[in-house]
Amino acid sequence: MTAVSAEQAEVPAQKLGLVAQLVRFVLIGGFCALIDAGVYALLLHFGLNANIAKAISFVCGTTTAYFLNRRFTFASARTGGASQVGGFVLLYVVTFFVNVGVNALMLAVLPAFRWEYALAWVIAQGTATLINFIMLRTVVFRS
Repeated sequence: MTAVSAEQAEVPAQKLGLVAQLVRFVLIGGFCALIDAGVYALLLHFGLNANIAKAISFVCGTTTAYFLNRRFTFASARTGGASQVGGFVLLYVVTFFVNVGVNALMLAVLPAFRWEYALAWVIAQGTATLINFIMLRTVVFRS
């Protein structure tokens, strides 16, 4: 019996089309959004400042999103090692500020009502998600 290295044993991932990638991205994003929203709600419940709560929840959701998207959505992409991780980190630093900034802006302009924080979160999350899909597909995990 011969030993097989991890690289040799790894079967090349099938390249997914735009629609398949988008479906997987949305499903994974939905799961990660639940993590983000859950952490956000929990931290708000305990009285943490909304901007700090949003920042922490974003990092939790983002970390999960990186590993799941890398494995299931963009698995056929080049594996650029440190440069790929660096590109991901840079993208998410930018979208972090977009996400937290849009959330803060929405909280400043929305009238006070029962779902104010939830609506601000949804708008911020949607904006960041759109940016992330486009940049992940075309730059970070490009084939």
